[in-house]
Amino acid sequence: MKKNYINLSLFTAIMLVTFVSCSKNESSPPPAPTVYYQGGDQMGRPAINTVFVTTPDKDNFNNTLPSQMGAAFQSKFKTQLLALNTAYTTNALTQTADQFTTLLSTDVLNVSTTKKTTFFDGTNVLTGRTLNDDVIDVELLLIFGGPAGTDNPG
Repeated sequence: MKKNYINLSLFTAIMLVTFVSCSKNESSPPPAPTVYYQGGDQMGRPAINTVFVTTPDKDNFNNTLPSQMGAAFQSKFKTQLLALNTAYTTNALTQTADQFTTLLSTDVLNVSTTKKTTFFDGTNVLTGRTLNDDVIDVELLLIFGGPAGTDNPG
């Protein structure tokens, strides 16, 4: 009988250890799902990517961090600007080709927390954008409008 008692005790101990080691541990969270992100076009300012980035550079531009865009693309933007408007000197913001393409090549939408929010209203420039801002007309004015913004009125 003593031998059966020892065997039963040993069997119970083994079952208890097995049961405890196989029980679900509620304190461990389930593994997080894998999340995949896919980059799209950089479009901080409408039409800038479309007009100034040539087809061979599209993927590179779209995958470049905004903080690195100026160094990587300013000279290419300047070449494109001067090809579009061979008579470019300065624009309505008094920006030279270098200044303007430096601004454009970092394709982000600037937002001011202290000024009126507008893309361009003649006084405030690139302080944000409202739904009513006609950004394409503003961009065309800055590219083709000349120093007074009146060149190429058509």
